[in-house]
Amino acid sequence: MKTGNYLILCAVIGFIGLGILGSCNISKGSQLKNKDAPFLWENANIYFLLTDRFSNGDPTNDVNYDRTGQPAKLRGFEGGDMKGVIKKIEEGYFDELGITALWLTPYFEQIHGSTDESTGMTYGYHGYWIKDWTSIDPNFGTEEDLIKLVETAHRHGIRIVMDVIMNHTGPVTEKDPVWPEEWVRTSPRCTYQDYKTTVTCTLVENLPDIRTESNDPAELPPSLMEKWEQEGRLDKEMAELDSFFERTGYPRAPRFYIIKWLTDFIRKYGIDGYRLDTAKHIEEGIWGELDKEARIAFLEWKNQHPDMVLDENDFYMVAEVYGYGIQSGRNYWFGDRNVDFFDHGIHSMINFDFKNSATQDYETLFSLYSDKLYNELKGKGVLNYLTSHDDGEPFDKERTKPLEAGTKLLLAPGASQIYYGDESCRELIIPGTMGDATLRGVMNWEEIENNTTRNGFSIGQVMNHYRKLGQFRREHPSVGAGQHQMQTLSPYTFSRSFNSGDYSDHVVVGLDLEPGEKSLTVGDVFEDGTRLYDYYSSTYVVVRHGKATLSTPDEIVLLGMK
Repeated sequence: MKTGNYLILCAVIGFIGLGILGSCNISKGSQLKNKDAPFLWENANIYFLLTDRFSNGDPTNDVNYDRTGQPAKLRGFEGGDMKGVIKKIEEGYFDELGITALWLTPYFEQIHGSTDESTGMTYGYHGYWIKDWTSIDPNFGTEEDLIKLVETAHRHGIRIVMDVIMNHTGPVTEKDPVWPEEWVRTSPRCTYQDYKTTVTCTLVENLPDIRTESNDPAELPPSLMEKWEQEGRLDKEMAELDSFFERTGYPRAPRFYIIKWLTDFIRKYGIDGYRLDTAKHIEEGIWGELDKEARIAFLEWKNQHPDMVLDENDFYMVAEVYGYGIQSGRNYWFGDRNVDFFDHGIHSMINFDFKNSATQDYETLFSLYSDKLYNELKGKGVLNYLTSHDDGEPFDKERTKPLEAGTKLLLAPGASQIYYGDESCRELIIPGTMGDATLRGVMNWEEIENNTTRNGFSIGQVMNHYRKLGQFRREHPSVGAGQHQMQTLSPYTFSRSFNSGDYSDHVVVGLDLEPGEKSLTVGDVFEDGTRLYDYYSSTYVVVRHGKATLSTPDEIVLLGMK
């Protein structure tokens, strides 16, 4: 099909220039977005950050609940909060990176005490040690901050993905009593031999496991009711629970309380999606129950806030099923049974294969992923990542090949997840840390400002690379959601094509090209006379005799209509 039959995108977009960086000058482009390009979760560019480690927008909330003990290195609160994230949204930081969704670590109220593990004294800075699913931890912000976070993100065309936990409460401490037995189990430990020893068990010692399988009514934990009473909201919370159970007819079993509390964040604040923590440790059917209530809450919020609605997409759920990879297709093997999580309200799976796939050449990687997504996984999605908060062996831990990492992540079929600092070579090996704390350093804003050089790459160079690729992905749904086709092997060029109803989008990309004049074969995709834009060099080119010929100092060409 020739270009004349395609829908021509007509928004004007400003992009990064080709000026030479000064010692601390990182070029930035204007951020007019292509309003005709639909947002697709299959093509999302999701930025994942630890709220406590990203940016401190309000130093007055750095200490709460007398959390004043001396933790091990990077195992206490560092001050990051929602206000810091909001400020970076307002400054256009995420727009420049082409980010279309933000995933923040959980901001539920955390345990007030600390644990003393083999890795040293630790507080719940990461957000996964919940004390109260109904309140926001003041270290992360307030309800007003969350409202502003969603509103600000939506004004920039950015969705908010909420990290949710149903599997466990926080650890037991002197300040945080264990919940009643009808709510949690404290043994046996998971051994991961089969389904039962993965699901009906506790992940680690002193992490009480919610009895999600139970349908038996359970009274609220006395410690939680006492807390609500002290805060003056017991009657309100109880009335809301009564209304929820009356509407739904669900038994007052532990999981349904939590489903109510989780979906309140959608109904109240307009959250766009969930990242499901430890998803394989919960009976898969429960995710379908959560999806049902999340959709109801999302529709209610949309009806009440029509001016803030970004699109007609349904509520989104992406699952962390540790060990799942795209080559597993629809199934995850527990050792004694396969489970298709996509059959239970889950739209996308975090792809643990990607860091290994990224060691392959471009064509092997891209063609494999396209084949899987356009066949076995048709209509579903994967979220690719190279770095995360708990993967101790990322693709480029020493940050020696940041440009290659960015190219493979942002041009691969599927959705992309940038971990905070991937774009700025934030160090992942921090002396004096133990365990996963080394992956969770404070965002390197000072290095960005000073355009520090690491392993021969200036941070400005790496950030501009991520910006160009990210903006290209944002403006062209075919990058992540389109069907891949190699055009030429040497030099390596490929096309992606996406078609849905009356909308079509097509791109041609060249990688590992020679600097200077270069000619790409594009006749199978674009008609002669078509004016294309190279999103990497900010250069226009007209197709002649089936080729796009241009002269740029770069090894990459990103061609699409603008």
